[in-house]
Amino acid sequence: MAADEVEPRVLWRPDPERTAGSTMAGFRRWLAAEWDQRGDGGQPPAGPDELYRWSVTDLAGFWRAVADFFEVRFHQQPADILPDSTMPGARWFPGATLNYAEHALRRGPGRQNNDLAIVEAREDGRIERYTFGELRIHVAAIRAYLIDLGVRRGDRVVGLLPNSAHAVVAFLACASLGAIWSSCSPDFGVRAVTDRFQQIEPVVLITVDGYAYGGRGFDIRETVRRLRAEIPSLRGTLLIRRLDRQADLPDQPHPVIEWSEALQRYWGARPQFDPVPFDHPLWVLYSSGTTGLPKGIVHGHGGILLEHLKALGLHSDLRSGERFLWYTTTGWMMWNFLVSGLLVGATVVLYDGSPAYPDTARLWELAEKHRVTYLGTSAGYLQACLKKDVHPAAGRDLSRLRAVGSTGAPLSVEGFDWVARELGPQVQLASVSGGTDLCTAFIGAWPDRPVWLGELSGPLLGAAVESFDEAGRPVLDEVGELILTRPMPSMPVAFWNDPDGARLSAAYFEDFPGVWRHGDWVRVTRRGSCVIYGRSDSTLNRGGVRMGTAEFYRVAEHDDGVLDSLVIDTSGAGEPEGRLLCFLVLAPEAAEEDVVARLRVALRRELSPRHVPDLFVVVPAVPRTLNGKKCEVPVKKILAGTPVERAVSRDALSNPEALEPFERMASQARETSTQVPASVPPVSLASEPPSAR
Repeated sequence: MAADEVEPRVLWRPDPERTAGSTMAGFRRWLAAEWDQRGDGGQPPAGPDELYRWSVTDLAGFWRAVADFFEVRFHQQPADILPDSTMPGARWFPGATLNYAEHALRRGPGRQNNDLAIVEAREDGRIERYTFGELRIHVAAIRAYLIDLGVRRGDRVVGLLPNSAHAVVAFLACASLGAIWSSCSPDFGVRAVTDRFQQIEPVVLITVDGYAYGGRGFDIRETVRRLRAEIPSLRGTLLIRRLDRQADLPDQPHPVIEWSEALQRYWGARPQFDPVPFDHPLWVLYSSGTTGLPKGIVHGHGGILLEHLKALGLHSDLRSGERFLWYTTTGWMMWNFLVSGLLVGATVVLYDGSPAYPDTARLWELAEKHRVTYLGTSAGYLQACLKKDVHPAAGRDLSRLRAVGSTGAPLSVEGFDWVARELGPQVQLASVSGGTDLCTAFIGAWPDRPVWLGELSGPLLGAAVESFDEAGRPVLDEVGELILTRPMPSMPVAFWNDPDGARLSAAYFEDFPGVWRHGDWVRVTRRGSCVIYGRSDSTLNRGGVRMGTAEFYRVAEHDDGVLDSLVIDTSGAGEPEGRLLCFLVLAPEAAEEDVVARLRVALRRELSPRHVPDLFVVVPAVPRTLNGKKCEVPVKKILAGTPVERAVSRDALSNPEALEPFERMASQARETSTQVPASVPPVSLASEPPSAR
């Protein structure tokens, strides 16, 4: 920050009483006592800044302390903590054995059998509850079914499931015996699911007959039929009747059993947890798969266990008696993160349905009804609430709510301000940034650091975050590449079908050898806070001035007439100095000329004259991945002349029809022998705005 710049407004300050009682404060007190007992010399790290510095310099000491503090049960103790910290290939806790599911379901202080583990809320109002004791019984029964079917350690089990207790039970049953879990949301198309599941050759499919969303029911049995036919490795299907109590599937090409029948048949099985090596695969997550097959990202039991204990226990300060809801689907890594609330004894609140049905206030209604302590959602949902003038606390008792999490995209300054204004200074805005790659956040909130307007409070413990310039030099208060200079336990164990690690190395370590390049623009401030500016592979490079797309969206989508937007800099896509194109999804009542005139002024004022687009184009919708991310890079490739089938997999998109205007633009450009046309054929506005999902 330049000397004449004013420090951003503080939106939230830690309450001294709450901070003193936080798990983070308890960790520091425990660490001080251990420090004295071990006689390590010197002073233990005291405040948040000292603790952070220690956590990224003494990696072995820090992560051993996390394991000890949270009483991680090693069936076999590790021979070392981090004998080799070289990236890629860092080795964590060699020789150790444990089990993630055992920790999610274990008894312990504050976690009794009759404590509430899960609240499942459905769009139609149906609610189901499971205590920790009941959850253990259900997990044991489904585990027994899997074993009887011949599932063994290392086999893959997949779920085509909504965000439900069934999904949690199935995952924990799978993990308990050392099988490898993977899941997709039931709204994924058959090709998107097949592209993911086929790679890992699963032996069991656990699926619903359908799901409800936006007031409608969707039968997916045809998708399931095709999926079973296209994955020859399957030996059994477990069916959950979600829509139709009489729904069935044929017993060909392999047997089908209904969920309640499986529970009844194996009821009374004893809970068991097989010890597995620290880096034994826990689950396979997937990249977006917008080009080529989605990459299968493998995470290990131990790395995820330690990372989520740290992130949820220390940074989110979740504990027994609190209720944790993050709006997600089983196809997004935030589902895996949400389930890990069980590790710290919190009650996990699962919502299956639309966050905008019957209206945009749906998540706030759930927070009130289920007395949610920590509500997580996407930046897009918070922006939608702002746009639609939603007042979360008006007429609702949100007194138990102490934190609102935001991720998926950078939250605008206006979004920060809206949360603070609507929920008051007692609610912490926990804006976080991370990714599927590590299945966690590595920048986000602390219970004992302030929240500044438009900024994430700082890197999390154990995450050595830096900003690098193009030459690989660390920079401060400048926008650069987001880099991790030290390994983290939850970094991928491997990519699936990448035996020599070549694809994994190319994905993260090619540009800056020995350090992790994440692919985001970040600015690290002198206060230690961070600002994320969007993907670095979709940069706006105007006259040598680089800017992340998130900055553009903050301005463009602040306009009341803009529902969504997509900005593309065609520089480098066939043009050395390309054009800047802005695609707009307008509100039904908005006048295009008025919106464009306002945006030209606002973008010139807020960004720079160089960042005023050469062309504004109205489109019905912005192409998004199945997890809701804007398809900036694929659209840029299409506009540069790359055939659509090579630029993006339609099955990886939630709205593949949204590609049509861009295909027409590219086609017109080819016909006129230009890179990007000065105009495009008129495009009719969508009949209704896109979902806030």
